[in-house]
Amino acid sequence: MCVNRQLRLAKRPVGEPSPDDFEIVEEETPTPTDGEVLVKVLQVSLDPAMRGWMSDAPSYVPPVGLGEVMRAGTAGVVVESHSDRLAPGDFVVGILGVQEQGIADAKALTRVDTGMAPLATYLGGLGMPGLTAYFGLTEVGDLREGDTVVISGAAGAVGSVAGQIAKAKGAGQVVGIAGGPAKCSWLVDELGFDAAIDYKREHVARRLHELCPNGINVYFDNVGGDILDAALANLAWGRAS
Repeated sequence: MCVNRQLRLAKRPVGEPSPDDFEIVEEETPTPTDGEVLVKVLQVSLDPAMRGWMSDAPSYVPPVGLGEVMRAGTAGVVVESHSDRLAPGDFVVGILGVQEQGIADAKALTRVDTGMAPLATYLGGLGMPGLTAYFGLTEVGDLREGDTVVISGAAGAVGSVAGQIAKAKGAGQVVGIAGGPAKCSWLVDELGFDAAIDYKREHVARRLHELCPNGINVYFDNVGGDILDAALANLAWGRAS
């Protein structure tokens, strides 16, 4: 018997999750049926959204049920296929959860090209974080050439990509907000942000006013709270269409 190890949610966390909130279960490797594939999970994406999925509260998706495999974005390789959409050896991404092997409808998975980028990149810059950054800026934010863009949580998976996309799309000024000098230096020195604000050491509203004297055209918010309030107070109103 081939054994599949899974990480299951044992109880609802209170505050920060702990190992006691989970259990490791071993069961027989499942067998795919018509239209399904069996995937060996090679990469698991650890995302902030996972904390919300553990709570029994209204959200955009149902919570992970007690005793269920912990939900997670994954990347892996098809080892058995009962679908003409995917073949053994194909690399795929999808929501298979924290387990060694998973079954999914082939339509729910996306085949990726590891010759173009490493597999893990399809869970990052070429995956959900990158898509969130791109469409958040270009469609929701209506980014235009010359805009002043401010990004909170700028050193995170989404924010770091959003800043680079903004520069590539011709933003006039891109300012990132992050915590700590190392993160702020990384944003400016390696990712090409024009400036960074260390919210742990600087007065965010005052620095935004100094760095964005004509106001903020696009604010990409990843954190909310006081930092959102500071950005809203520095918005540029009435941009010409």
